[in-house]
Amino acid sequence: MKQAITVVIQAGGASSRMGEDKALKLFLGHPLIERVIDRLAPIADEIIVTTNRPAEYEFLGLRLIPDLKPGRGALGGLYTAIASTAHPLAAVVACDMPFASSTFFEGARRLMVSGEADVVIAKTDEGYEPFHALYRRETCLPAIESAIDADQWKVISWFPKVKVRTLTSDEVNSFDPSGLCFWNLNTPQEFLEAEKRATGQ
Repeated sequence: MKQAITVVIQAGGASSRMGEDKALKLFLGHPLIERVIDRLAPIADEIIVTTNRPAEYEFLGLRLIPDLKPGRGALGGLYTAIASTAHPLAAVVACDMPFASSTFFEGARRLMVSGEADVVIAKTDEGYEPFHALYRRETCLPAIESAIDADQWKVISWFPKVKVRTLTSDEVNSFDPSGLCFWNLNTPQEFLEAEKRATGQ
C-alpha cells in the first residue's frame, strides 16, 4: 500500500534578485509555479500552495495556506507546509524549481517506506536540499514545532530528533538523471538559461 503524498509548493519569499514574484513570472509562456505543479501532479494525492498573498494565486484553483508561524523564516515555512497536508507524506518544493522531479519523489517514497525514515533528502555541495525533499508528517511536525519553540532558526535544526535518510549521489542521479531538480532560479539570466534547457536548445 503506497502512502499518500501531499505536494506542497512554497510560494513565499521576496524574489528580491528577480525584481518580481518568481512564482508568477512567465516561464515558456506560463507562470513558473504552474510548471512546477504540472511536473509533480503525477505523484500528488493532493497539491497545496503556501503563500501569504493568496489573492495572487487564486487562479490556480488549489488550496492556499498562509504562514502558520509568521515571522519564523524558512523553518516556519516548512512547519506550515507539513502541518497543512492531508496525507502522511509531504513533498515540499520551492516554487522556483522548473525541473522539480516526480521520479525523485517516487524514489524517495520507496526509501522512506523501506527504511522507515522520517525525512528523505539530498545533500549536495551546497548542503542539504530541504525544499525538494520528502517528510513524514507524524514525526516531523512535533520535531519542527519544538525547534521553533526553542527559538531555533536553521531549517534543519530539528534533524537530530528524527530519522533522516540522506541520499547518496548515486541515488540522486538515478532518481533525477537530468541533475537539475534542485536548480532554483534567482535571476532573469537563470530564467533564460532554464528556458533554453527546458526546450532542449
